[in-house]
Amino acid sequence: MTDRHDPYDPYQQPQIMGYDEYGQPVYQQQGQQQYDPYAQQPQQDGQSQQGYGYDPYAGTQQYDPYAAQQAQPTQQGYGYDGGYGTYGYDTGRQPAVDDSTQQWNAPQPPAAPAAAPPPPFPEQRSEPEPPADAALPGQRRADRDYRTEQFSFIEEPDEDSEDVIDWLKFTESRSERREEARRRGHNRMVALIVVVALVVVGGAGYLWFAGKIPGVSGKDEQNAAATGPQKRDVIVVHLHNTKKGGTSTALLVDNVTTEQGTTVLLPNSLAVAADDGSTTTLGKSVDDDGSTGTREAIDTLLGTSISGTWRLDTPYLENLVELVGNIEVDTDTAVPDSKKGAAPLVNKGEAQTLSGPMAVAYATYQGAGEPEAKQLMRFGQVMRGVLRKLSEDPKAATVTIETLAQILDPSLPEQDLGASLAKLAGHAKVGDYETELLPVQSDGTLTDAATESVVKDVLGGKVKAPDQGAAVRVGIKNATGDTKGTENARVQLVNGGYAFVDSGKADAAASSEVVYGAAEDKAKAVEVAKTLGLPESTVKKGEPAANADVSVALGQDYKIAEPTS
Repeated sequence: MTDRHDPYDPYQQPQIMGYDEYGQPVYQQQGQQQYDPYAQQPQQDGQSQQGYGYDPYAGTQQYDPYAAQQAQPTQQGYGYDGGYGTYGYDTGRQPAVDDSTQQWNAPQPPAAPAAAPPPPFPEQRSEPEPPADAALPGQRRADRDYRTEQFSFIEEPDEDSEDVIDWLKFTESRSERREEARRRGHNRMVALIVVVALVVVGGAGYLWFAGKIPGVSGKDEQNAAATGPQKRDVIVVHLHNTKKGGTSTALLVDNVTTEQGTTVLLPNSLAVAADDGSTTTLGKSVDDDGSTGTREAIDTLLGTSISGTWRLDTPYLENLVELVGNIEVDTDTAVPDSKKGAAPLVNKGEAQTLSGPMAVAYATYQGAGEPEAKQLMRFGQVMRGVLRKLSEDPKAATVTIETLAQILDPSLPEQDLGASLAKLAGHAKVGDYETELLPVQSDGTLTDAATESVVKDVLGGKVKAPDQGAAVRVGIKNATGDTKGTENARVQLVNGGYAFVDSGKADAAASSEVVYGAAEDKAKAVEVAKTLGLPESTVKKGEPAANADVSVALGQDYKIAEPTS
């Protein structure tokens, strides 16, 4: 008779015993009874009888991961013990009897097709699922290698996750569009502000330059800055040619107010006053009166205030050019070599590199039949080239001057000269530097144009008032028609304590004129008229010469004293 607890039923569907590590169900093999390694196997009457293991939880089969793979020869006994009235297990009091007829060698079934992927979280069901075919269900195909990433519950997102991703992309794109719109709006606003600012500044600049702003005038302000009270530092430099003789004189002007540097070239034919008040030329004054007398004569003539004198002999100029590392000059002529048949020492052309000897030869060269002005301009070119290569640092420039080891004038020590040259070097490097030639007439006197352009604008001779107790500068222009008039007036003025300034000659005039500029100079003009024997009616307010405090035009009414025997 068949025991009703026998789990084997030939018509029963395979039951799920569990799931393996790959998530696939493990079914109970047909014809195989549940194996319990701990079941009691008693021997009765020397015969091994097969028992049926009773599982009180018949609805769910106990999962043994090795049940489908192990097939060991064993005999199972009945787990029922009538003595205790309950089903029990014997843990091995008797060893199992080997019965070859009861071995559980499960045949290898043919490969079954891959089952459909289970849900993400599988649950054990009490009712078994029908097998796909006659093969043993649950066994994996040996010819297929399953990997973890192939299962849907690990890698493949469901429809809800796709919706979430789409929503995140949508919100992110909206945020980016809003950010981009704000960024474009900010850039447009900045560009608009910049354009408006440029328009306002440009319009204000145009109005300022055109002089249409009330109280402000562009050109007038520039002219006022050029002609108003300005601070200028002036030094005079004398280049002595130790080989051929002769001198070349220039004024190095640093306009501190306008930040402009200028070299003013003075011809040797310029008429200046000697120590005794007599008229002499600049070239003779340098040779006879020395640096101090010449500096004072130039101050008197031009109305400037020269701070010191720099005597630069040609050997020192050669060393100076070598110290600054050669210079570049746009030469206007070729300078021949002293040796016959040799190539020119200096070639003509732009940006010619001159060494020390070449710079000296070019600065002192005056061709046959050339005026002195040509040689002075070359000297000015060399001086500008030196300044462009000199350091802007006062200390470094002073070291360069000290390296020359030249004997300087007491009025201009090495530190002062180095500081002055450093300032001029700063102007020359940026292009704020000019070279001007002071034009003179054949008799050495200044022309009106020279007085206005160079003396007034560059040197500021008229702007600077004479120091307290300094002699009043009186410019004499001879319009008497007699050459003796100038010398006669000079003697009278020097004896009266005035500084004589030769303003040249003019066409004959019937009456004399004494002109002053500022109201405070009227009394000085009256005293000058009395000294020259002119009536007070000749004193007028006007525009005197730029290099004089009071200008006098001697007419035919001026009485020239006869020489005494």
